[in-house]
Amino acid sequence: MTVTAEIPQIALNNGVRMPALGFGVYQIPAEDTEQAVSEALAAGYRLLDTAASYGNEDGVGKAIAQSGIPREELLVTTKLWIQSGGEEAAKRAFAESLERLGLDYVDLYLIHQPLGDYYGYWRAMQGLNRDGAAKAIGVANFYPDRLVDLIDHNEVPPAVNQIETNPFFQRSDYQKLMIERGVQIESWGPFAEGKNNLFSDPTLSEIGAAHGKSVGQVVLRWLVQRGVIAIPKSVRPERMRENIDVFGFELTNDQMTRIADLDTGRTMFFDHHDPEMVSWLNGRRAG
Repeated sequence: MTVTAEIPQIALNNGVRMPALGFGVYQIPAEDTEQAVSEALAAGYRLLDTAASYGNEDGVGKAIAQSGIPREELLVTTKLWIQSGGEEAAKRAFAESLERLGLDYVDLYLIHQPLGDYYGYWRAMQGLNRDGAAKAIGVANFYPDRLVDLIDHNEVPPAVNQIETNPFFQRSDYQKLMIERGVQIESWGPFAEGKNNLFSDPTLSEIGAAHGKSVGQVVLRWLVQRGVIAIPKSVRPERMRENIDVFGFELTNDQMTRIADLDTGRTMFFDHHDPEMVSWLNGRRAG
């Protein structure tokens, strides 16, 4: 069964329209990616999110090529990993991603981490945006200080900041700041990878039961109602269909408040202010 409900579109700060819900391929093995993305497209997803560091851009591109879906109906995101060499290296990395994807352009290109010469990366990305090779550009994992500094010193503000956002780390105050600066918040890890027993959480389970929905659907609906774009991942077609089927119900104000009370204000994964984590990220290579 294909989900037929139309996914709402959100206008970014440069007019590009982005689906409110998409499909992420983080941690999907390269050999399984084409099949997973093909099934996601069949289920109705039109926003696809990958990255050079995931090592599976090829599979995403093959699925797009085989889908028969007009290119203009898709919003394809990929990300620039930490590069040595700044601006010129960023241009080369983008060309390599484009080749792996088999595309003439990407709809959204993100700096993956707030590390390295990201001012050089951003200069390159502004050029790619001007040339139409990247229809929109943005960042990921940027904390408020670095996001504001990047905006204040550049011509083009990020259209998107993709950050950890889930019921236990909600980022509500940061979202308000991004709205003020015209930056769209996008959630990675919307289910916190099941941490804190998310899928058996009593509050989320009770709300789900009230609507005849799963905990995962409640979480995604909560994000959608907050205006947060989400990119859940799954390799199971039935779960893909379930995740996209969140536009036929609405959480009440009381339910939204109860979920807000789950916020711990702390990351469920890692802290970019941790020197050891910064060194580890800087030591990784894309692909």
